[in-house]
Order: sequence, then structure tokens, then C-alpha cells
Amino acid sequence: MTRPEEIELRIVPVLATLALLATPALAQQAGHQGMNHQGMDHSKMMQPTAANPYGPAEMDMHQKMMAAKGADAGETWIRKMIEHHRGAVAMSQIALRSSQNAEVRGEAQKAITSQNREIATLNAMLRKMGKPAQ
Repeated sequence: MTRPEEIELRIVPVLATLALLATPALAQQAGHQGMNHQGMDHSKMMQPTAANPYGPAEMDMHQKMMAAKGADAGETWIRKMIEHHRGAVAMSQIALRSSQNAEVRGEAQKAITSQNREIATLNAMLRKMGKPAQ
């Protein structure tokens, strides 16, 4: 039988390690929750530039993913993934317009095709579940 002091000797280092690992994440979360987001214009942080024209598309995708909800975890996942794939399409369309690199443009076109295929598959799953497509 293990004595209580032996258990304590085993548990304390584990708890100390967990506390050290969790502290940065907890501090970051606490700091973010304590921030006043009223009056912040996130769109200014996402202004497109020649080197990074994707900000508005990323923000749109993020907002739509956060808003996507279903009746259960499976439906919610499908709806969030549809918005994720739509975001990839939007970013790929920007790459087609903005990049002169033939290889980038080719991959962007392939991404548009594959992401649209994924969106169709996910919408078919919703319809099969008796849910409206999005």
C-alpha cells in the first residue's frame, strides 16, 4: 500500500509542472478578457496592403465562422467548416488578382476548385441531415 507522503512526493512535481505550463495561457486569457473592446475598430488593423491584401477576407471568414451554429456539435462543425472553406476561396481569389507568380496563381486556382468541392460536400451532408444548406 502506498503511503500518503509517497503520493504527495509524486503529485507535487506534476502539479508544479502543470501550473508552470498553464500560467502563460491563463495570464493571456485573463488579460484578453479584461480588455475593453468597445470602440475598437478591428477593420483598421486589417487594412489590405500590397504585401498582405487578405485582411478583410480573413476578418469576414472569422466573423462568419464564429456566428455559424447548428443544433448539435456535428452540424455546427459542418457550418463552421463551410465558412472556413469559403474564406479559403475568397483568399485564393485575391491571390489570383494580386499575384503575378504563375505557381501561386495555379495553386490558388486549384484551391478554389477543391474548396468549392468541399463546400458542396458539406452542404450535401446538411441536406442529408434534413438541414438547410448554407
